[in-house]
Amino acid sequence: MEQKFEAIWQVLHQRKQELEDELLQTREEKFSDDQIQDAGDQALSSTMESLKSSFQDTRLDEYKRIVRALGMIEQGTYGICIDCDKAISEKRLQSFPNATRCLACQEALEEGEF
Repeated sequence: MEQKFEAIWQVLHQRKQELEDELLQTREEKFSDDQIQDAGDQALSSTMESLKSSFQDTRLDEYKRIVRALGMIEQGTYGICIDCDKAISEKRLQSFPNATRCLACQEALEEGEF
């Protein structure tokens, strides 16, 4: 692993651990006590389960990006844009350590040019 990415690796690794803990805790949460519920309670439980699922999906997506970035650091390909093979700026990597695209390619992707 390149020494210049050691600090980023630490940040990514710490965030990975946090996400693992959050995902485990969220998976074990229940919003219903399995008692008979009226329509309002059922609606609330359903809404909370939907929010929980959305939260898990968002966290899981971030987790996958972090795992990918950690793998790229280990392989020596971290900091290289997956679309144009140019270096991703250090400023971008410090702001978004799991970035896999340079700013130009990310903007192109978001505008539907890719």
